[in-house]
This record gives sequence, C-alpha cells and structure tokens, in this order.
Amino acid sequence: MLALFGTLLFSFSTFAQEVELTPLEELQQETDALQNAVDKLKKFKVSGYIQGQYQWGQEDASLKVGTSNEHPDKSFNRIGIRRGRIKFTYEEGIASGVFQLDITEKGVGFKDAYLNIKDPWFNSIQLRAGIFDRPFGNEISYSSSRRESPERSTVFQNLFPDERDLGAMIILQAPKTSPWSILKLEAGLFAGNGIKQETDSRKDFIGHLSANKIFGNHISLGLGASYYNGGVYQGTENVYSMQNTSFVLNNNESNIGKYASREYVGFDAQFSVYGETTGMTQLRAEYLFGKQPGTEKSTKSPNDSKLPEVDTYKRNFSGGYVIFIQDIGQLPFSAVFKFDWYDPNTKVSGDEVGQNGTNKYDLSQNTIGVGALWRINNSLRLQAYYEFNNNEKTNHIAGYDSNIKNDVFTLRMQYKF
Repeated sequence: MLALFGTLLFSFSTFAQEVELTPLEELQQETDALQNAVDKLKKFKVSGYIQGQYQWGQEDASLKVGTSNEHPDKSFNRIGIRRGRIKFTYEEGIASGVFQLDITEKGVGFKDAYLNIKDPWFNSIQLRAGIFDRPFGNEISYSSSRRESPERSTVFQNLFPDERDLGAMIILQAPKTSPWSILKLEAGLFAGNGIKQETDSRKDFIGHLSANKIFGNHISLGLGASYYNGGVYQGTENVYSMQNTSFVLNNNESNIGKYASREYVGFDAQFSVYGETTGMTQLRAEYLFGKQPGTEKSTKSPNDSKLPEVDTYKRNFSGGYVIFIQDIGQLPFSAVFKFDWYDPNTKVSGDEVGQNGTNKYDLSQNTIGVGALWRINNSLRLQAYYEFNNNEKTNHIAGYDSNIKNDVFTLRMQYKF
C-alpha cells in the first residue's frame, strides 16, 4: 500500500509539473490549435447562388417557375426561385468531394455528389465518380450562374434533362506549362438515366475532346467534338421506326427488353475578343444530330426511376444554337442575342407532319432570344430576356396551322456568393 501510494503521489506530482505552463506557452498552444482549425477550414469551401425570377408568358407558354396557366385563353405570370444552389467542396491532397443542393419553394433536391481524384505524378489525369455534368458539348457544363440566357437550349433540355448523370469518367489534360495543355479529353460511362436511380445493367458512353487557345491578351478560341452512344429500354413489343415519311411498326415479342440505339454527335465552338473601347465580344455555337428513341408523345431522354412500359418511337433529330454577347463598352451592361432550334424528326416537315403516325411532337421549333445583363457588382446581376418561340406549321394538326402563342419574358435577379 505504501508503494502504491508513493507511485500515485509521484505521478500526480509529475502531471502537475507538466500542466503548469507559462503564459507564453499557453498562448502558443492556443495559437497552434487555432492554426489547425484554420488549415482545416481552408480545405472546406461553400459557394452558391440564388435566382429570384418573375416570368410572363402568352397563353400557351410553359414557364420555369410557378404552376401552369389557370386561364388557358389568357396570358399569365409567375414569380419564384428558379435556382437556389449551395455547393460544398472539401479538398485535401489529391482528392476532393463535392455536394450541391438546389433549394426552392418546390423543395430541396440534390444536383451534384461526386468524388474527384488527381494524379500526384504528372498532374495530367483526373478520375471522377458520382453524379455530375455530362461531358458533352459546352453548354451543359457552362454554369447557370454565368449563362447569358435564362435556360439552356431546347435541344439540350430534351436530350440531357437535369444536365447531370450518374457515372464515372477520366479527364486528361497536360499541365499549363506544356504546349499540349490546350487539349482536353473527357470520357466516361454513365447510367443514362439522369440523376435518378439506375434501372438497367447497361452503361452509356460519353466523350468530349476540346481545344482552347488564347492568342495574346485579347483573343480566345475554343473548338470541341462530342459523342454519345447508349440505349433506351424497349418496354413493349411495339417499336416504330421511320421509313421515308411514315412510322412503320415492328411488332415482335423479342423486342421487349432490347435497347433502341441512342446516338448523338455534337460540335461546339467558342470565340471571344476584348477591345479597350468595345469591351468583350463573345460568340458561341453548337450543332447536334443523331438518333433519339422516345415515345409517341415525347422525344425527351429517360429521366425516371423505373423502366418504360410504353411503345418505342425511333427518330432522327438535329438541333443547336448560336449566341452572341456584346459588352456596352466599359459599362457593366451586355446585350444578348440567341437563336436555338430543335427538330425532333428530320424525316418529316411541314404538312408531312400529322400523317402516317406522326403528330405534334414531330414538329420542329426554334427560339429567338433577345436580352440584357446588368452586372451591378461582383455578386449581384440583373437579367431581362424575351423569347420569341416559333413552331413548324402543318395543316394536319389542329391549332398548328399557325404559330402557337407561347412567347416568354423573364426578369431575374441573381446573387452569387
């Protein structure tokens, strides 16, 4: 007992000596702890933006905020939060993780959730897995907080709903010190079902090869080519394909469970030049064409958490856009002009539509957009934009022998942080 008491007494005395620090030592410990906390916070970043929006539409318009028109014979308007994004990024060493949420009056949903790993040897390879932007073209990855038109082009809204998909890809690009750094290759395998759960065992391939070059201090040029190869599940024995100007039925039980070819080819270009008196001038364009399986009443890509149980309609499509942005000298204002088009069925046009199994969903459409941007400061931006929406006309579908009334005006205030 005496030995035990002596040991405890000695330990207590030693501990007391260890904790008795000078004021300077205590301050140093506090400083080290604070520095460790700051170092961890530096690895964690929070960013986002909020888009408050007012929209007016003609009687047949489809707006991005609010509900549909309660008076189908009158124009209507809505207010809402178009996007309320908050993005969390944590980066340490060669790895980083990203989560992005979308918070609006409609509820809370996720947009991004992925892991990114960089190679520590050549600084030329990245691996990404999770839910993120599809590597196709330029407009998909061009952030909604920067885009000069309120929405992406019609062809992208139909082919790539939600812009994102579940998958994994590799990114190859040489370091900036290399002359090969102007080239960038993105390629991966994806579920092909948007941000919803995967519903089959197949994977779609998406690839994008781009080249970007800066000439001097004022001119920039970018070119790119994209390819998509995938399939859409055939839920019934009825598969319709276009022959000349008619849908022809292939009715065979063996069609069930097979996959209709989903194949896109795209080209994109970006050009900008800066003038001391004129400000920044930008011109961007994309053109897409290919095969798109859909249904009788839709040409949109799959974006559901269950396999389709409807007849398959195979169509060839084409579409694209051209956008021109001109700064007003050195003022914080820009003028915007955009033309985009989408032809869901290139095999028919005009009065051919509405016959031989075709319907209004085979009509082409185009949009002429005119707008203005006011960059109030680095965080605040005001956008006004009017869309003249036009549809292809046919005498064989009621209401489409003339242009339907679906023009849209958007007024948006954006705060970015």
